[in-house]
Amino acid sequence: MSDEHTSGGARSFRLHNTTVPARPLEPALYLVATPIGNLGDITLRALETLAGADVLACEDTRVTRVLLDRYGIQNRPFAYHEHNADEVGARLLQALEAGRSVALVSDAGTPLVSDPGYRLALQAIDAGYRVVPIPGASAPLAALVGSGLPNDAFFFAGFLPAKDKGRRDRLAELAVIPATLIFFESPHRIAATLSAAADVLGGERKAAVCRELTKTFEEFRRGTLTELAIFYEAVEHVKGEIVLLVGPPEETIAAEADVEAILSDLARSMPTAKAAAEAARITGLPRKDLYQRLLDMKERHG
Repeated sequence: MSDEHTSGGARSFRLHNTTVPARPLEPALYLVATPIGNLGDITLRALETLAGADVLACEDTRVTRVLLDRYGIQNRPFAYHEHNADEVGARLLQALEAGRSVALVSDAGTPLVSDPGYRLALQAIDAGYRVVPIPGASAPLAALVGSGLPNDAFFFAGFLPAKDKGRRDRLAELAVIPATLIFFESPHRIAATLSAAADVLGGERKAAVCRELTKTFEEFRRGTLTELAIFYEAVEHVKGEIVLLVGPPEETIAAEADVEAILSDLARSMPTAKAAAEAARITGLPRKDLYQRLLDMKERHG
């Protein structure tokens, strides 16, 4: 990476036909948040960092080039993604060792959130290099504040497993967390995910499907998990990037004497694992403990 910054190119960015010079950056790894849709959602600090960095690494140079061109930034981006992380990551660390500034961006949003940048950041930290976050757009937070769901506590769970069993097992693990759950989901899986969430977490639990955030066709669809599952089951082609939020469980405290009765009732109509998951949702007790208790009950009663 001997020609990191465009040869002869000015370190500057453009705002409304005004060219703004970018100051040289101190040696460090800069994690720069970029817009998740609307290109206007970029900070001045991010623009100066993108323009002034000695090395600019990104997931997809074509995507990042659109942003750079919008703001007249001549810096040349290099691709850094999961398929070349070993080779390019080593070169980026060498640049840091040589006292250069390295900026890392993802295709959209904040780096390290569901992208390979985490590996590079950890390597830089372990090697003793300075790591500087440049905050900005974040799909999980944008969805949270627009969802109408409680935001005093939230848990970002990323993508759920693609297969139904794995998806349901993961939802069961998250069922009793006393916070709003936040997931990324693909449009072709949203109906199946909502159906599984309604089964595992309870159909009356409040939720929101946030689609195409900050873009022209931005949409917030709010309701219970059952209502949303029914709606998306009827939609033939769902489009756009999606953030799914599920509100926290209602506080329920079951008396110890009631737990076995709840397990017995549920076990009559559903498999052991599903009965344990549903009992966990009702009682607020750990699913694994309830599953073992149900096995013990079945052994005692034959």
